[in-house]
Amino acid sequence: MGRHADGDETFASPSMTDVAARSVVKPPRTSRFKQAVTVVFAFTASVSFLLVNIVDPFSGATASSTFAEEGDRFGGAEVQAIEVGGEYTIEVGREAYVVEKKPEIKLAPASTSTGSGWAPPAVTPDPGSAQAYAAGAVAARGWSAGEFDCLVALWNKESGWRVNAHNASSGAYGIPQALPGSKMATAGADWETNAATQIEWGLGYVSNRYGTPCGAWAHSQDVGWY
Repeated sequence: MGRHADGDETFASPSMTDVAARSVVKPPRTSRFKQAVTVVFAFTASVSFLLVNIVDPFSGATASSTFAEEGDRFGGAEVQAIEVGGEYTIEVGREAYVVEKKPEIKLAPASTSTGSGWAPPAVTPDPGSAQAYAAGAVAARGWSAGEFDCLVALWNKESGWRVNAHNASSGAYGIPQALPGSKMATAGADWETNAATQIEWGLGYVSNRYGTPCGAWAHSQDVGWY
């Protein structure tokens, strides 16, 4: 304990308890207020969330096209209308669409020898004359009489050697039953009525496809066509 050099009063040194008490810093009142406000806000938000689900259990439900008809939740206003407080507004538009029936696909009718509406010409067939011409044409190609016999059997089956033979379902036409008949135009423009033109085209087809009339006849017997 010391005394002041110029006075009579004595000054006691501070104790350790006083120093410790002075070193404790008390939080300001503002911080305590903010903490209280935060707690109250959190509690209020939790209670509000629970009340929303109790009062309106559909608030978080998935949208349904039939829900608007089940009750009036929006005071008669459209579900898409949104009101925003303040100076701002939001407009939500809906796209319009039209459902149309898928158009039916109409298939065109099968074409005949030369196209839609074609019909065989009015002509009198002469199978005997046609076979006589074919006999000479077969010999001219170097084929034997046996090949001619095969040709007679083949075209008897196909057309009866009639120049105007017409298969309405497939469109095949003529003595060799060309499919379509217009193919025979490569042998002549008169392919519709001229037996010789049809025979020349038919012999060329048989030669290129089967080698000989007997080869074509054998194929026809196996599968029903040549």
